Amino acid sequence: MTTRDGIATFDRRDPIRGAVASTATAMTEQQALQVVDIAAGAQPGWAATGPGEKRRTLLQVAEALAQRSEDLVACMCAEIGATPAWALFNVQLAVTMFTEAAALTTQIVGEVIPSDRPGCLSMAIPEPVGVVLGIAPWNAPVILGARAMATPLACGNAVVFKTSEICPSTHRIIVEACRAGGLPDGLVGLVTHAPQDAAAIVGALIDHPRVRRINFTGSTAVGRIVALRAAAQLKPVLLELGGKAPLLVLHDADLDEAVKAAAFGAFMNQGQICMSTERIVVVDAVAVDFVDRFRTKVSTMQAADPRTAGAALGAVVDQKTVAHVNALVADALSKGATLVSGGAADGVVMPPHVVDGVEREMRLYHEESFGPVVAILRARDEEDAIRLANDTEYGLSASIFTRDIARGLKVARRIRSGICHINGATVHDEAQMPFGGVNGSGYGRFGGKAGIAEFTDLRWLTVDTEPGHFPI
Repeated sequence: MTTRDGIATFDRRDPIRGAVASTATAMTEQQALQVVDIAAGAQPGWAATGPGEKRRTLLQVAEALAQRSEDLVACMCAEIGATPAWALFNVQLAVTMFTEAAALTTQIVGEVIPSDRPGCLSMAIPEPVGVVLGIAPWNAPVILGARAMATPLACGNAVVFKTSEICPSTHRIIVEACRAGGLPDGLVGLVTHAPQDAAAIVGALIDHPRVRRINFTGSTAVGRIVALRAAAQLKPVLLELGGKAPLLVLHDADLDEAVKAAAFGAFMNQGQICMSTERIVVVDAVAVDFVDRFRTKVSTMQAADPRTAGAALGAVVDQKTVAHVNALVADALSKGATLVSGGAADGVVMPPHVVDGVEREMRLYHEESFGPVVAILRARDEEDAIRLANDTEYGLSASIFTRDIARGLKVARRIRSGICHINGATVHDEAQMPFGGVNGSGYGRFGGKAGIAEFTDLRWLTVDTEPGHFPI
């Protein structure tokens, strides 16, 4: 951390080239709390704004974000080692999230509920909660940053957005687009901080009395800390946490389709996605054929500096990820697993790893890798595949491949996850869908109408239209 012109700053370095990728303000706790106060002051005016005006403004934000596409792609490549394709997809989906939020402004509706009391008009009305604290990670920074803001704003709230210290410039551009789109000054506040100050800053923001909701996307370990801190003050939290997504390949699966989906789900963004396929659960009847086809597919997926033309995979975010993946693979191999594909990393550029024969005593069976490695688990049959899929603390996304759709639906109902796709990849997100997990993957739902309940308070209001009759 350094001081420039009297302002404390910190640098984020390019994980591949080592040069300074971005510089951001290292806020103090007091400065972060001032951002909340400013947002709280701007919120009542925004809440009173009509839905048509909110819609128009959010559409302008979407357009402003789209216009910053090149800047966002450049920042993601430099700050996290993302490929241009992944960065561009981030921008496109984030734009859709603001567009979808704009459509929600007239969908925040209540209802009239029949009352047993004569002449009593009884209504349930959703109202803004006030200031929402949004905390998003680095791995899909534009998507998850936009998600932390869009629906809360559509519901009439202010947003204080705490950036990731790993991609502060990428996150800052989203807030700049909010301002350029015409949102009131201060309504969306930006908090940046040095890495060593993360815990103190987050704790202070959660504790601020004007913060009434928190949404956090990140690791399960940190999610537990956030939830406990908020629970002490009875503040609701929406948590989207880690995952260990299974992709089930049943005996009647289209193996070519399963291979394509598994490769995409396991290695898109180098496996650094909460929905990444971490476990391929394949039944014995087709296991040998599947593994052979999967090996061939993965051999075509080369990792390189994301600024290299044609690179399918980019870099992982840091050396810690390389060490973690290497440790998981080494542990599995030492206990009898087989390396189907892999190799040494060149710095943070790591080839895709496939490990077959993963068993319960291996770390790779249980631990989220959040890197370019996928475990293949052999199942005796369909019933055993379901058992293996559910043998995890996580429950975010899952996938099932079968030609029998009725079978697929039946199996999907037995998988304990917030999301399950039949004949599709585990990595799949759309702005209008209810997105979230169960168990160690968190609780609550982002996306579409499901998000409205997370960022509003449902109030019961009555109007008596006849003289009252009371027992005393």
